[in-house]
Amino acid sequence: MKISTKGRYAIRLMLELAMRENDGYVSIKSIASNQGISEKYLEQIIQLLSRNGLVESTRGAQGGYKLTRKPSEYTVGEILRVTEGSLAPVSCLSDDGAHCEHCDDCVTIEIWQNVLDAINEVVDGITLDYLVEKQKTKKTCCNKG
Repeated sequence: MKISTKGRYAIRLMLELAMRENDGYVSIKSIASNQGISEKYLEQIIQLLSRNGLVESTRGAQGGYKLTRKPSEYTVGEILRVTEGSLAPVSCLSDDGAHCEHCDDCVTIEIWQNVLDAINEVVDGITLDYLVEKQKTKKTCCNKG
């Protein structure tokens, strides 16, 4: 499994919104500038996050995006599943039901299930709130306003 730039940027975008949750709505332009990410690419990602209820938006001069819940209520796993789809290392374990014909007899399926369980344990155990606290110990990101 390899996380795409879409998944990585979604985490960074959500982290910035979490860091700036007291600022109200935050513009994509501001996030793009702070993160050094293309505004156009972030617009695609934020639409996906919005369609899945992770962020809400408002239009106008003070428009932008904000989280729909508290940072402690989001996990990295939730964000990655919205942007990446299944985190399964093999297609026969993915959520789309693409099970192979050998699944019942496959002795390696246990390996892949253990890998998936480990991935889920890690990404579902990390909240945006945790990342905010970690970020506060760093000198960059999300502090530019």
